[in-house]
Amino acid sequence: MTTTYVIDKDGNSADASAVTLPSDRHFRDAWSLSGDVISEDLAISKTIMQDEIRRARTPLLEALDTDYMKALETSADTTSIVASKQALRDAPAEQAIADATTIDELKAAWPSCCGDSPYA
Repeated sequence: MTTTYVIDKDGNSADASAVTLPSDRHFRDAWSLSGDVISEDLAISKTIMQDEIRRARTPLLEALDTDYMKALETSADTTSIVASKQALRDAPAEQAIADATTIDELKAAWPSCCGDSPYA
């Protein structure tokens, strides 16, 4: 019989069958072992989410850059494009992320401008 070990963010390990694990692995790199319970470190989870937002917004910003250039070529109004780009730039610093006090609140703080939440 093979034993599966869980390793937390600090390198501590435990037998996976002997500890209580979070319900999902979204914030796996923020797991912290305390006794026989693995929980998510909220501060690290916020950083992980901000990095995920940055990854999600990259193709959206690229598409908006294309739209912006096309609008400039035709002298069309770029106001909404500029506003959308700014919202994407501001997304990792959303106040709801900073204000989250639980992992569930953090998951719910995914900015809508970045598309569907991977935490839904």
